[in-house]
Amino acid sequence: MTSQNLYLSYKRDTKYLLYWMINVSNRLLRSSNGEAQAALDVNTTGQTTVNGLISMSTLISERKEPVPNVIYRLFRSIIQARSLVSSTFQQLMGPDSDEELKRSNESHQHFINILRSAFKILGGDEWQTSHPKTGDDNDDIEQVLFANKFEKLTVDNDEESSDEENDDLSQTHAARKVARKPKGKKGKKTKKYKKPKKGKKQDTKDTAIDEIPIESIRIIEDSGEVGLVTDYLLAVYSTVMEWADLRAYIQGLWKEVAYEGLNSAVAGAVSNLAISMVKRTNAAIFVDFPGHDTYETIMKTITRGNLDKAQGNFTLGFYALDQSGRRHGGKETAVDIKEQFLIHAYQNLRDFILDFQANRSGKPTKAMQAKIAKWDPNFDLQRATNEERVNWRRCYTIKWLYDLVNVFSSVVVQRNTMKGEKHIYEKVDWSANGPWGVHRLIFGINEFAGDITNMAMKKPGTDITKMIYPHHVFQMQCIVDSFCVSRGWSLSALHGHVLEAPAKKGRARRDVDLFLDRNNKRVLAGYCQTVDVLRQVLEKDGKMTEHQTFFEIIEMAQMDFVDFLGEHKYMSGLTTIPPSRFSDHNPNGLQEYSPFFCGVGLEEGLEIAYRLGMSLWERIPEPILLVHLHNAVVRKGYLSRPVGLFATLEDLFKDTFFAQGHKPTSAFGDALLAKVGRPESRQALAQRHAVRDRARSASNIHQDFDLKINQMFHRNSMLTACRGAGWNLEAIPDEELQFGSMLFFERLSRTKRISGSKLEDNALVRKARAVGMTDKDIIQASSKLASIARSGFEVPDEVLSSFNYLGVVCGMLLNFRDIEERLKEAKNPVYVEVYERSGSWQKDKRVTLSILALTEENEECLKIMAQVFNEGRAGFMDFVYWDDLETEPRERGNRDEDPSLGNACTIM
Repeated sequence: MTSQNLYLSYKRDTKYLLYWMINVSNRLLRSSNGEAQAALDVNTTGQTTVNGLISMSTLISERKEPVPNVIYRLFRSIIQARSLVSSTFQQLMGPDSDEELKRSNESHQHFINILRSAFKILGGDEWQTSHPKTGDDNDDIEQVLFANKFEKLTVDNDEESSDEENDDLSQTHAARKVARKPKGKKGKKTKKYKKPKKGKKQDTKDTAIDEIPIESIRIIEDSGEVGLVTDYLLAVYSTVMEWADLRAYIQGLWKEVAYEGLNSAVAGAVSNLAISMVKRTNAAIFVDFPGHDTYETIMKTITRGNLDKAQGNFTLGFYALDQSGRRHGGKETAVDIKEQFLIHAYQNLRDFILDFQANRSGKPTKAMQAKIAKWDPNFDLQRATNEERVNWRRCYTIKWLYDLVNVFSSVVVQRNTMKGEKHIYEKVDWSANGPWGVHRLIFGINEFAGDITNMAMKKPGTDITKMIYPHHVFQMQCIVDSFCVSRGWSLSALHGHVLEAPAKKGRARRDVDLFLDRNNKRVLAGYCQTVDVLRQVLEKDGKMTEHQTFFEIIEMAQMDFVDFLGEHKYMSGLTTIPPSRFSDHNPNGLQEYSPFFCGVGLEEGLEIAYRLGMSLWERIPEPILLVHLHNAVVRKGYLSRPVGLFATLEDLFKDTFFAQGHKPTSAFGDALLAKVGRPESRQALAQRHAVRDRARSASNIHQDFDLKINQMFHRNSMLTACRGAGWNLEAIPDEELQFGSMLFFERLSRTKRISGSKLEDNALVRKARAVGMTDKDIIQASSKLASIARSGFEVPDEVLSSFNYLGVVCGMLLNFRDIEERLKEAKNPVYVEVYERSGSWQKDKRVTLSILALTEENEECLKIMAQVFNEGRAGFMDFVYWDDLETEPRERGNRDEDPSLGNACTIM
């Protein structure tokens, strides 16, 4: 999913537009067509002024250069972005506005007027009448601009033009005829180009080499610093709007968790994507404005430093649109900027840090304690006033943050208080990947906890406003919202406080408890019981010695889950650490009162469980052996119908279990041998060794068990792929996207077309072709599904993350033991050959048994195996941690809800 941040889109579109205008103008100036020299110099730097747009537009119009549709769309997008911020200027300005703001507005309006004039000169008005405003433009702009080094872009109407290219990408519109040639203002730092002698045609074969690269394109506003202020306001405005949109969407997800049974790990994963988006947007935008990227600086800019005066300057309109895009009716309301701009969350976070810094003892100051002491989790929010609800939320926030920092800092604090070490708190590296990060204390929010602890442990008087960035505030808001919506209180930009009865089944720990099943209520369903059973099975099988070291890692993970996931040993007290601020109601309040904490913690727990499961499958042969044996007995008719578990595994991991992902229909022994006996290529072996070398210096379990280390079971789940990409969907390699996912088709829709129905070959196209799709099928399907994908997040909802891989191992080991016992009882010759006679295969008896059974196609042996499969039938869902909860957010269009809570979300 690509970010649609207004400023970043504006910045990109402006570069694209200037790239086209400058290079077309240069080509026209260099051409020798007998016309008089234009009053414009060849641009050799890629820089131009605002007024330079008029000169270039005039030249293009006079030479009757066709204009591609995408150029008009870029003009419209840029003008709309500028106009939107201009309206914000008008809202911010008052009779006592400072001169800087007034000059910025004048400069801003001048730029808009120039853009509209240039658009009109190029025939934009005529184009507008034949191209009414529609939805999002899905054209690949880069493909249009950079195709064939500019020749196709300019559309010379030569005889070689293909009639097939009459699609939207190459359609052009005639530029408007200009009555007279106005005097164009020369661009800065340009070099005079000498006109060639009359009659001598200039060599244009190297025109592509003379093009100005996109990286050099830049507009220099005539107003200098004033223009920079204008751009900064555009950046700030788009950033704040993104926060509001994302918050509304994420709040809606946590409401689904509380009221509709959506799995909290899904909401946690999507929350991580949103937090990453806020962080990346901030970094991408403010590279243009260094030193102006903290939350407080952004907020002072958009409110002009006066919250009270800014309240009322921002309104939200909700209108009905007819088919032509005209607005009708509608309702406008003043936006509560303290809510929509996350100001409450920022102020509560800042006040907590300042209070903690006062003594750094882990206890609130007396003044703060007096304010938060009477907080009640069961307070009736429906009967409370707005002010009472806001104060209730503030008290909760501060209490929760005290618990978080006390837990996260406990190892270092105890080293000082119990062991007499002398760690200086303000100098400790509290980061999640720092030296203390090896001590597991929490799941899911380690980076956030490290950042907040780092600020809280600074000396009193430290200016922490320069350390609080938008992603800190946004994550704080998500944490608080997840609890508030479970208590029946949500926020609407249009309607303000929205209240309902608290969720009856909205326990924060609900999904975590099912994952771990601490009380062993279900057989081989919870992670904790599975680990205990696995130990017994490995010992009974005589395999514990071989896998002792790895099994100890599994048990360490189990212990960490029990101690820190859903329940925290902090609830029983940590020596010398102040008790939980929630002790009066629930000493486990840190997690019990935080659906967000439990959700993102569960998400990380599922990642770890998946990594350990895949690593165990890599270490033992039984999974691949039984899958091949199952396929063979089904194909040969010894098993009347497939076993659900194995049939699903064959489909999910077909590329892992079978060569080239094709299930064999004959020569079953060769097919198995091709997987277990195939030597690894030198390149693949070198790559795995390189990953393993990096893992040796890893600082966390995710790096320790990087799946790229594995030779066979190296497929990432959506969750592990997201973490590997820094929770940036765009950074996930094409090779890791699975066919059928929304993200797969959204990415596939960007594939370049070599011709009308022929696609460029890449990993995504090859995957689609592998399932039988033609290029024409791919184009039709991807265009439809891509539009759906752009309307929402790619939700990590695949079954890989919800599957109990250790539990399946237990079942597989028991299955194989049963097979061995029955073959022994039958004195099967294949069994006797492998188990009762000496040979080089003694260390891998089960591998040899499987290969011989399939190669020799011993009927008795295969029938006994089929009998074991049939008697031990199990379905895939028997090994899923949850069986009655939703794992996908409902489509927002199918819900009767306030549009301001998500339907109108421009980001989503």
